[in-house]
Amino acid sequence: MAVTPNRPAPHADELSEMAIEELDAACGLLWVEMKAITPWGDVYEGVALSGRAVEIERRYLWSHEPAGAIAVEVEVRDPALRTGAEARAVISPPNS
Repeated sequence: MAVTPNRPAPHADELSEMAIEELDAACGLLWVEMKAITPWGDVYEGVALSGRAVEIERRYLWSHEPAGAIAVEVEVRDPALRTGAEARAVISPPNS
């Protein structure tokens, strides 16, 4: 009997890569722009590099630590495969 090693599927990390790219874009707002929309979240459809349909969710939430900071969270999901990846950053107010 032949044994096939468990190899990651092509683009196995693409959801993680997309989450990081989306987080970079989400953090690209100026502090005053982030503060104006927090708390806020949105879900939209996108297409991964492999061509599969994904859902992308962005969230801007007030963070408990440090006080006054904003937690920026991004989740990229493949609803068909029930998989996903998340990325998160905490942005402190300027001059803090």
